[in-house]
Amino acid sequence: MQHIEFPINLKFKIGTLANDFVATDTRGRTIAYVRQKMFKLKENIQVFSNESKSQLNYTIKADRWLDFSAAYAFHDENDKVFGKIARKGWRSIWKAKYDIIDEDNNLQYSVSEENGWIKVMDSLLGEIPILNIFTGYLFNPSYLVVDSNNKPIVRLKKQASFWGRSFEIEKVGSMDSDDDDRVLLGLMMMILLERRRG
Repeated sequence: MQHIEFPINLKFKIGTLANDFVATDTRGRTIAYVRQKMFKLKENIQVFSNESKSQLNYTIKADRWLDFSAAYAFHDENDKVFGKIARKGWRSIWKAKYDIIDEDNNLQYSVSEENGWIKVMDSLLGEIPILNIFTGYLFNPSYLVVDSNNKPIVRLKKQASFWGRSFEIEKVGSMDSDDDDRVLLGLMMMILLERRRG
């Protein structure tokens, strides 16, 4: 995923047995096709270069079975680990919080939900028949990535959509170009987890 032009749009597929989405840049070019197999006890996400799934670029693997505080390692095409994203356990119950860590286990970036109330309202309205189909238009959480100096780098925001299947990643600060893949893979894994939470 080199030479990426922001913003990046993520759109989930509907009607597949896997939790798949396509990532496209501002020109509409596909930069990744992400596939999450359903009903797996241990996450193993595949990231292909396009929808034909002819070239596997990355995999994201959980370090343990289903667990609230699992870490998810990024593997390149040679299966070399170059970073991971880890949920901050119980601190994530109210507002989602994650750390993006480099290949040397150093904290590089932190990701946090900007407004915890949005998720609460989305969950409450989601329990009411008929009204629950409108939550994708009314409640759209956003997540901010900050560097070690607490400077904003990237924002991921859910877009208003009928099935809650569209997200946008916009660049709001500067980051090292070597970190693009690590940050994007971290956000892709995070949105798979958060979308499942509601």
